[in-house]
Amino acid sequence: MREKGKKPFEKFRKDIPDEKREERKERSSKKFPPKKGGLRPKLGGKGKKRPEETEDKAKLPRLNQFIARAGVCSRREADELITTGKITVNGKVVREMGWRVHHGDKVVYNGELLRGERPVYLLLNKPKGFLSTMSDERGRKTVMSLIKGACDERVYPVGRLDRETTGLLLFTNDGDLAKNLTHPTSLVKKIYHVYLDKPMTEEDLDAMNEGVELEDGFMKPDIVNYVLEQPNGTELGIQIHSGKNRIVRRLFEHFGYQVVKLDRVLFANLTKKDLPRGKWRMLKDKEVSMLKVVAGKTKKK
Repeated sequence: MREKGKKPFEKFRKDIPDEKREERKERSSKKFPPKKGGLRPKLGGKGKKRPEETEDKAKLPRLNQFIARAGVCSRREADELITTGKITVNGKVVREMGWRVHHGDKVVYNGELLRGERPVYLLLNKPKGFLSTMSDERGRKTVMSLIKGACDERVYPVGRLDRETTGLLLFTNDGDLAKNLTHPTSLVKKIYHVYLDKPMTEEDLDAMNEGVELEDGFMKPDIVNYVLEQPNGTELGIQIHSGKNRIVRRLFEHFGYQVVKLDRVLFANLTKKDLPRGKWRMLKDKEVSMLKVVAGKTKKK
């Protein structure tokens, strides 16, 4: 028996007249008009309905990452550009470090529109007679002509090989990786095949392995030795990690030898295997992963 003053829930009552039921149904339909397809909105839940996002925010690149992918600089250097107000997004200066770049945003640095691109890693077996630059005012040939059409993204050479030096040259638009591979504290291994104008004496070879004082400071190669297949002493292999300009040629010139031919046969554990002179190839995923590990290794202070 129900308590006095309380009514049973009316939707379960069977004695409600049909006219009253229709009246209530009509009032309800006016209060909650049906959506397309005849469905009413669902009731319940706490708080306001979360607005739908057209893009997955977690997948959107941060501004510093976008700048690094565009090949301007590393992410750390991009942070400085952002905080100093040198970057604009859609015409407005952005100093927020966690700013996400949406599709269609116009990011500008130094008057140039940047393109946040997928990272590309390309390896070239450079021939003789090409400059390792993006362009040349004197119209000389550059390595960019050798990789023309390789990708839509704008890639840059990592480090340099002088015009007469041949061998491995890496290209990428990954600013962070390029910065780490060329940093003075980097332990990136490079091996060169050296051809001399005359046989090198064992005394000079021992002295070079001990290190020498050049005009820009002390330089000690990781190792220098004769190429065993050439017993006349005019061909040697040298392993270094320094990125100083013309460092290999200057080392041998210090001892009175002229380098008539120089070929880089290894760079950061990448080799010329199955890569003919003047040809290029994209790096495999495992090679990219290996590069990032190598780039993270630095000299101990």
